[in-house]
Order: sequence, then structure tokens, then C-alpha cells
Amino acid sequence: MNAPIVEVVNVSREVAWLPWAVQYFFLIGLSAGAFLLSLPGILLRRPAWTGISRRALLAALLCGLTAPVALLADLHQPGRFLNFYLHPNFGSWMAWGAFFIPLYLTGLLLYAWLALRPTLQGLANEGGRMAKVYRFFAYGGHDSRAALAGAAAIAGLGAVLVLLYTGMEVMVVRARPLWNTPFLPVQFAVTALAGAIGLVLILERVLGVSTPESSARLNGALVNTQAAVLAVGAAWLGLSLSGLSPAHAEALALVAPSTAWRLTAVWAAGSALLTLWLALKRPHGGLLAGLIALHSAWMMRWTVFIAGQEIPKTGAGFYSYQLPLGHDGLVGIVGTAGLWLFLFVLLTTVLPWSGRDERAGA
Repeated sequence: MNAPIVEVVNVSREVAWLPWAVQYFFLIGLSAGAFLLSLPGILLRRPAWTGISRRALLAALLCGLTAPVALLADLHQPGRFLNFYLHPNFGSWMAWGAFFIPLYLTGLLLYAWLALRPTLQGLANEGGRMAKVYRFFAYGGHDSRAALAGAAAIAGLGAVLVLLYTGMEVMVVRARPLWNTPFLPVQFAVTALAGAIGLVLILERVLGVSTPESSARLNGALVNTQAAVLAVGAAWLGLSLSGLSPAHAEALALVAPSTAWRLTAVWAAGSALLTLWLALKRPHGGLLAGLIALHSAWMMRWTVFIAGQEIPKTGAGFYSYQLPLGHDGLVGIVGTAGLWLFLFVLLTTVLPWSGRDERAGA
């Protein structure tokens, strides 16, 4: 009697990295990029950048305070995060991230407080029901450039390490050729900076403080980041087609037969070109360019994380992922956005980010 032969063509698997991970990588990247954008006006005291840098600081705080919540939600319980400290594995980029994140956030909060002290003291001097609260947090209201520079150094080191580890954490996964490519950390970094510029462009318009001069400077920076995005994408494709990099060639071979992935590649290149064109042709605008840059930064991470997990490690075809409506899907995304919006309302209610706030960066 002949034994039956069973051939397994494909086995569907659930994604391991959920939309929470997309939200975290998106928000922490925006925060680090926005912090870097805050340096010219706040730390270097360049008058032309004062207002822009203040809004960039707001963006860095909003995204930096929201990102850890998404990270803890992705871990499902705080104990898993605590385990990184109880049993550190210094051979893991994820474990190093548990140290880089507090370093960055501590530096960012200290930097923001030192930058905002003169503003807090000014609000306290104006009196009102919140005067005592403002005076307490102002702690004298002194403008110490040395202390500010020290805090900026801590936050800057943390920001660079965060951008490095978020890219390396994904790149080291050898089981997924699409992730295991040397350009991935660079792609994460440049899209994070582009998204941060886009977010500041949007905040300037929402707060009603946009000027032709500030829009022109931000659009000029956006042009540079989009040129970098296109250059990195072209280099990735060139290495894949030429065969000079086996890792890139294998990644391209996996996704090239898929119509959906080809459309995604066209969308990625098209959105970068459109943003570049808008920034060049409408230097005094920025809302549409900012929205596309922000959207591109998020979609790049969604494509890498979620769509990347649809590519099977073994077998034929692609896995199918449907965004669930619960906390691991749509509700989680909306909840993260809701927390970001709550912090935006809170920070813009208790602190001014236009007009008199310019004194704090001057």
C-alpha cells in the first residue's frame, strides 16, 4: 500500500510585529527628527529659525511622549520592558533600545524645560490663576546657555542612538531579506527627518503662525530630505539590479513578482517626487507637502513592518493581513492618535508657541 503524499504549499502565519510597532517607530523617528530641527533656533540662537525651532520642539515633545505608550502596548505588558533591565542582553539591538529611549527622553525633557524657562517666568510675572504653577516650573526663569547646551548634547546623543537602533533592530533580522539590507537604517532616518519637517509645516498652519519666510526655510529643508530619500531609493534599486549586493538582490527577487509591491514602489517614488515638486514650486505653501511627507514616513514603516511580514519565509505566495478593528489594529492606531491630540491640546493651552514665545528662543 502506497503512503499518501501531502505537499504543503504555504502556511499562513499571523504577523508578530503589530501596528503598535509601526506607531512607535513612526512617532519616535518624528520626535528625534523634530528635536534636530529645533537646534538652530533654540540652541544656536539663529533669529530666522527661532519660531520654526519652537514649533519643532513642540513636535518633538508630542511625538516623544506618545511613542513609549505605543511601545509598551506592543510589548503587551510593562513587565516585558522591565525584563530588559533585569536580564539585559547587550548582544541585542532591542535590548540596547531600552537604554537609548530613556536617555533620549530624559535629555529631551530637560532640554525643553531649560528652553521654556524664560517663557514660564514671563507667564508667572503676568499673574493669573496659573501664576504660582508657572513660577514653580520656571524655577527662577534663568536662561542658562551652558545648561541648555549640556541638555542638548544628551538629547542629541539619544536622538542619534534612537535613529540608529530603530533601523538596526529591524535590519539584523536575517530571516527576512527585505529587512536585512544595509540601507534600511538610512531609509528610516531620512524619512523620519522628512516627516518631522512635514509635521512642523502642518503645526505652523494649525497654530496660525506660518510666515512666507518660515515656510520657505522648511520647504528648502524638505527639498533636501526628499532628494536624499530618492537617492537612497535609487541606490537600493541599483545594488539590487546589478547584483553587487546579494542581500538587496534577494530582497528585490522576493517582491518583484508581486503587483502590489510594484504599485507600492511606484507610490513611494511618486510621493517623494510630488513632495519635492511641491516644495520647489510652492515654497511659501507647505500644508499639502507636509501632509504627504508625514504620510510617506508612516507608510514606509507600515510597508516594511506589516507588508514585510506578509512575505513568507518558506512556501509560495504571500500571507494575507487584515487590519483588525480591536486594540491590536484600528482602535490602537486611533488611540495613539487620540493621545497625541490630547497632548497637543494640553501643551498649546498651557504654553504659548507663537508671539511672545519667541523670547524664549532669542
